[in-house]
Formats: sequence, structure tokens, C-alpha cells
Amino acid sequence: MAGAPIVQIPSNEDCIHITMETAQVNSTPPTLKKVGMPNGIIMDTPETFDIFCSVPVNGIDGPTKNPKFQFVAPTAEEFDLLQRQMKARLSEGQGETIFEIGLGGGCSSGGLSPDELEASLATLQSLAVTIDADTSILRRKPAEGGMVAECLVRRRVEEDDFLEVRVAVVGNVDAGKSTLLGVLTHGDLDNGRGVARQRLFRHKHEMETGRTSSVSNDILGFDKDGRVINKSDGHGVLDWLNICRASSKVITFIDLAGHEKYLKTTIFGMTGHAPDFCMLMVGANAGVIGMTKEHLGLALALSVPVFVVVTKIDMCPPNVLQETMKLLMRVLKSPGCRKIPVLVQSQDDVITSATNFTSERICPIFQVSNVTGENLDLLRSFLNLLSGRMSGQEDKPPEFQIDETYSVPGVGTVVSGTCMQGVIRFNDTLLLGPTSLGEFVPVTIRGIQRKRLPVQMVKGGQTASFALKKMKRSQVRKGMVMVDPHVNPMACWEFKGEILVLHHPTTISPKYQAMVHSGSTRQTASILSMDRELLRTGDKATCLFRFIKYPEYLRPDTRMVFREGRTKAVGSITTIIPHIPGTPIPGLRQKPHIHHHRHAHSVHGGRGKGRRGKRKTGLPGSIDRSTASVGVSNTTQT
Repeated sequence: MAGAPIVQIPSNEDCIHITMETAQVNSTPPTLKKVGMPNGIIMDTPETFDIFCSVPVNGIDGPTKNPKFQFVAPTAEEFDLLQRQMKARLSEGQGETIFEIGLGGGCSSGGLSPDELEASLATLQSLAVTIDADTSILRRKPAEGGMVAECLVRRRVEEDDFLEVRVAVVGNVDAGKSTLLGVLTHGDLDNGRGVARQRLFRHKHEMETGRTSSVSNDILGFDKDGRVINKSDGHGVLDWLNICRASSKVITFIDLAGHEKYLKTTIFGMTGHAPDFCMLMVGANAGVIGMTKEHLGLALALSVPVFVVVTKIDMCPPNVLQETMKLLMRVLKSPGCRKIPVLVQSQDDVITSATNFTSERICPIFQVSNVTGENLDLLRSFLNLLSGRMSGQEDKPPEFQIDETYSVPGVGTVVSGTCMQGVIRFNDTLLLGPTSLGEFVPVTIRGIQRKRLPVQMVKGGQTASFALKKMKRSQVRKGMVMVDPHVNPMACWEFKGEILVLHHPTTISPKYQAMVHSGSTRQTASILSMDRELLRTGDKATCLFRFIKYPEYLRPDTRMVFREGRTKAVGSITTIIPHIPGTPIPGLRQKPHIHHHRHAHSVHGGRGKGRRGKRKTGLPGSIDRSTASVGVSNTTQT
């Protein structure tokens, strides 16, 4: 706030109590500058000021309240404030957050005595019970003034509900992506010959070649205490239904292709499936090669936080592993990435990395082996502490983007995708579109499943599958959306976007065509105009695009990827130019109506039937096909 006085929280012990009235200067509310405040306390309300702020102002004395003692025997007013703070942090963290107990503020060092720490933990447990949440102690560590504890607070989910975090798995071919997912989700180590990855493949040619060519999914369930509960039946197949029912949190792995010829599929998985995080796989023996940098750049362009897993450390010589780590560190620290690599080697490193991972600057690095199981427990602990990044926005009209379509015998047409906002319930009627003409048609939801678990509703940020009533699969395609009828959705043929050309061999000019990826939309578009004459590698411009095949439903301020062969550009959509159904399609040439005059006279005196009895037109150079063929009689003529 411009012109507002700043109240600085000092680092000395001469701290006194102030109120909002004391801090008023010329009737302008004070702006607080947080210095060493624990637990993310936002000191912008009179209650927070009154309880936790200890600042000397104008030499006025008053009672003190040290932030590290906030959970030690709080008063009723303090308990109520802590309860509101916990609710806010759970809402911000999509159902879970980490509290640091005994961390000192600006007035003193951190640390509590054993009795004070136990009292604080009991208070935290009581707070969690009042708002229907569970707590678990992650670690206790010594501090200057005693001990400090870090606790995970996770909201209790309703029956047939669970927290969901989506993790996209990318990396170069043969980096061990599918093998690692098979080991994590099924609990059995690999034999060094790829037996663990066979459970994830969807097609026969994938099993034969060992290379993923499609987008496949697998899940990893955690209970309230962070224990993995994945159990397979006797045939090695995961029972998703029981896993989701017993889980308070489910990690959805989106296994993407590593080969260059499947880059289109990988980009669609990164944009259409809306991952919260990206797990970049690097083979220790091969290093940072091939598509590794391409996938890392794609995650950075889409602003998806990245953590790295280095596999095959059991078969890699120490000197090769050291060279791989040096190159990886150099790539992450480069000006294009600007990441802070952190090598995770202990449980303390896991907690430190997870609590700071949402800043998008920290990049944890794990070194694992799928054969010996080394460091896999650290990776599982890290996954348990990850929180979803997409806010539910349940108060907004529902919107669901489709990324896959199915035809299920006995059920009918089924679509799967991600609910971007709002709440969708059983038997709701939504608008599905846009069609090839830019229209939206009403459709009724006749069934909902989340990870094969039947549910009654889906909230924003969750993935689900819907069974549609009286809808053919041929009427549905990837990239469509289902929205609330009151929104009055509009499709568009043309849109404006700001793009940054990452690489192009020559120059880009108007009428250039390439594939546009935005959300679940994937279609070729042409550049109609741009604010620069030509574009080369590294140039940035605002361009007007037009889709080639059919209109799409887009939202402003969404990320887009513009690619064609080795040409790659990233940017965001700025302006949507809506198309009104029934009006002429912009830029489409209308075919002229041609009148064909029939001649009154025919050689055969009548009109032939079929291909053999066609009459002559009488035009110069025309041929009577019925008599030109050798050995074909005219018996079919009338």
C-alpha cells in the first residue's frame, strides 16, 4: 500500500504489545513487514496484531507474547485465532499443511523445553480435532532454545473422497520411467530386465519394444499417517477401488512417452492432464541426453514445479554417476532454468525440500535404484508431503475439460478429464461442445467415477470419468468441454496470443501453420498476422491465430505451446474472438453455385443407368465411356 507506514518486527528482546489504534499514523493502516514470523502467519488483522505482534512503538510498554509460545496453553481468544489460521492454511494448501512448533519469531530464538513442546503438540492436536483434521509428527530437531517439531496436518476426507495430486513423469527414452512407476505402485522390485514396467503398458507393441507410446496412469495411495496402502490382487493388478476407499491421499502418475516421435503425445499429457508437479527421470549411465532438456524446458514453460530422479545407480560406475550429477547441476543452475538443486539423502532433506518445493526455485534430486530399492523410501515420503496446486474454486460455475473418450459396453459413451472449477453432481445437465459448427449441446451426467470409485460429485481440481446419457462417441472428441448452461459459452476460430520463439531454423511469417496445445485443445492453427514482420529464435510477438479444422473453447490467460517439427514456441492466450454459430466461418471461401445445363439430345436417345450407360455430353473432347470399353455391351441402357 503506497504511503503506508511499515511496522518492522525487531530482532531484540525489548518487545512490547501494540494495538491497531497505536499503529495508526495519519489514519493510514500500517503495512506489516514480516521478519522471521513462523508458520506463515499473515499479520494483517487486528486480532493477529493484538495477540502475536510485539513491537516497540513510541516507547509505550505493554505485555509480551512470543510467537514460539503460541501453542503453549493458549487463551480462548488465542485458540480461536489459531483455529482460523489453521483453516486458512488448510484451504490454501488444498487440504494439508505443515506446522513448525517452537520456531522463534523476531523476538527470540527458537526451541521449547520438553514440557512446552508436548503442551504445544497437544494444543495442535486439539485444534485439528475441532476442524476435522489429523496430525502426524514428521520430525523433532534441536534448536538454540530447546526442541522444534514439524507436524503434518491433513484434513479428513469424507467417505468415498480423497486428496489428489497429479505427477507427470517425463524423461528421455530408456530412463526407467515406467519401471520406477511399476516399482512404486506395486511394491515389487525390478529384476533388471524390465519386469516391473509390464504392468503399466496399454498396447501390445509397447510390451514388445518396452517403450511407452501413449498416456497411461497409475496411482499410489497413502493413509492419514503417510503409509503406502497399495495392494495388488493375486494376478499383479492393482485394485483401484479399494485403494481409493482406504486412502486419504492419492498420487496419480501420468506416465508419458520419452521417444522423440511421441513428443506430441507428451505435450498433450503435460497440457491436457493438468499435472501439479513434474518428475524428470535421468538415467545415471546415460546422463542428460536426448529429450531430457526438451521435457525440462516444456515443464518450465508451463510453470510446473520439477523434481529430478536419477535412476540405475546400481549399475552405473561411480565416475560416470559423478559426471552425470555435475552436468545435471549445471543444467539446473543455467540462466534458462535458474533452479536451486538440492540432493536428497536423508529424511530431514525430504521434509526441508517438500516444505520449500512450492516456491518453484527448489529442485530436489533423488538417486534411486529400482533393482536394489535404494532411496525409494525417501521418494515415497516426499510424494506423501506434496500438496496439490490447483484451487477448487467451488463457488464458480462448473467447467470440465475432456482429454479421453471411451465407448463402454453396457454403459455407453464415457469421457474422462479434469474438473477445472466448480462442482459437478450426478444427474446434472451441462453443455457439451464445441461441435464442428461451434455449437454447444445439452448433455446429462448419468454416472461419475473417480479412479474407478463411484461418487456422487466432483469438485474443482479433481479428475473423473462421466457416463453421458444419449450421446454417441462419434459426437465427442478430445479438447471439448462441459460447462454450466448459465455461462453462455462461446467457441472461437480466431484468438490472439503472445508467443516466445524458443527455436526455429529460419524465420516465421504470416500464414505459417503449426500445432497449438492449450489445455486439452490440440489443433493446427495458422498465423494470420503479427506485430512484427518476421520472427526468429528468441523473438517475442503478439500474433493472431486461426484454427484449421474446427472451432475450440479457450480461456484467456492460459498457457499455450506452439510447435511444428523442431520449431517450438511458448506463450499465453490474451484475447478470444468468439464465433457466433450460424454466421459464415471467417476466412473460409464459399463455393460458387454452378448451374449444369443438360443437353436435350443423346446419342442413345435416353439416359443410361449405372457407370456403363452414361450419355455423351456433346462437349468437345468428351468420350462415351459406355462404348469406349472393350467387350462391354450396352444391354443396360433403356
